[in-house]
Amino acid sequence: MQASVHGIPGADPRLINEDLAPVTGAKKTWTSYSVFAMWMSDVHSVGGYTFAASLFLLGLSGWQVFAALVIGIGIVNVLMNWIGRPSQQHGIPFPVMARVSLGVMGANFAATIRGVVGIVWYGVQTYFASKAVATLVLVFFPAAASLQATSILRLDLLGWGCFLFMWIFQLLIFQRGMEAIRKFIDFCGPAVYVVMFLLMGWILWKAGWDALDLTLGDKVLTGSESFIAMGSAILLVVAYFAALLLNFGDFSRFAKTERDMKVGNFLGLPLNFILFAIIVVVVTAGSAKVFGHMIMDPVEIVGKIDNKLAVVLGSVTFVIATMGINIVANFVSPAYDIANLFPRHVDFKKGGLIASILAVIVCPWIFVDSPKAITVFVSIFGAVLAPMFGVMVADFYLLKKQVVDVQQLYTMAPGGRYHYDGGWNKVGLVALGLAGVISVGWEFSTQLFKVLPENNFGWVIGAVAGALIYMLMMRGAKRT
Repeated sequence: MQASVHGIPGADPRLINEDLAPVTGAKKTWTSYSVFAMWMSDVHSVGGYTFAASLFLLGLSGWQVFAALVIGIGIVNVLMNWIGRPSQQHGIPFPVMARVSLGVMGANFAATIRGVVGIVWYGVQTYFASKAVATLVLVFFPAAASLQATSILRLDLLGWGCFLFMWIFQLLIFQRGMEAIRKFIDFCGPAVYVVMFLLMGWILWKAGWDALDLTLGDKVLTGSESFIAMGSAILLVVAYFAALLLNFGDFSRFAKTERDMKVGNFLGLPLNFILFAIIVVVVTAGSAKVFGHMIMDPVEIVGKIDNKLAVVLGSVTFVIATMGINIVANFVSPAYDIANLFPRHVDFKKGGLIASILAVIVCPWIFVDSPKAITVFVSIFGAVLAPMFGVMVADFYLLKKQVVDVQQLYTMAPGGRYHYDGGWNKVGLVALGLAGVISVGWEFSTQLFKVLPENNFGWVIGAVAGALIYMLMMRGAKRT
């Protein structure tokens, strides 16, 4: 009789620890509100605001930007339900679910890719939050401006101090575990709404409804160009959520029921995102009238308000907001992914610590110093992650017919259901690689080399290519 490890008979220590084991029974504590609050924390961030505002640079009007955000988030809602379902049903995180399609060891490859993206985004969002802290410091200590005269690795000393402050502050909260994280994000999203509504009210008060010009881009598009730009904006929204479209299972595994997950997704994605989009469109458009030029960073807008209390309230709120998204999108996944690589030595908390350290090393401020850089960053990383989404969804819904043998996910036995080729599904990995070349190649051809018309279709091309190539190769190899 094989011993039970974390409730799984015969589980191999190389594949399991307390954080990777299935969540069952009383450990499923997330209600629909918890999922809703998670999405509020994810959406209500400085990075999310800057991304949404940057869509104006595509040459679209405010109404077109709003329509693209609505359509894009509707697509994201459907896709999140697809990717979240198996993890909710079986209580398993993303890196374990990836074993179904790539093998018990091959899943490490998928987890590494997702982990790297999460680490980079963690650094980016920490940097965005540190800008709000810097605004706060300058309000009360104007002399600190002298620190901006000296830079190290293209970040001034004030920026370094605020960045490291945010880094430590976040880590203290994150190290308390998933239940503490749930309680924190239950607070973050609603708190940010209060300040965002106040900011919108202030902009409208200053600019007036009649002064809002919703055509902010400096491009004049023809009919066909406008159509392509709309498609790009819609798919950029999907690409913005590309990371969570892989690891949403890290959260849905805690949902009490599938209905809780779906209701929380609907409230947190379409409804919440549409309301946030209205605020972004109004504030961004109004900023052009109030300040003479369009400002796509809400922290900069708050810093220009001639009222210390307003600056403090706004800055603190954006700090909280960014911590919220860092938890949801950028901390939990790398923590699980690194734990999945070394389950005998690294648990969730240690994985998070490693991810936090690496987030500093990548110097995120260097490649997000402009709104255009944000859209390029989002589209290329979306193209990197898209094939994995296509592979996992096609495998679960079309090939495996929604059947997962949970016990087999934790065994290294050669005859195991997900052992494939020595623990690696080589067919799946080749399909993933081919689809990745197609999607990333598409983005490079449009974003960098300009050999194709500028667009952001890389995510959908990668996801569809991943699904099709995987299904064809798996059936060709007579694997199920």
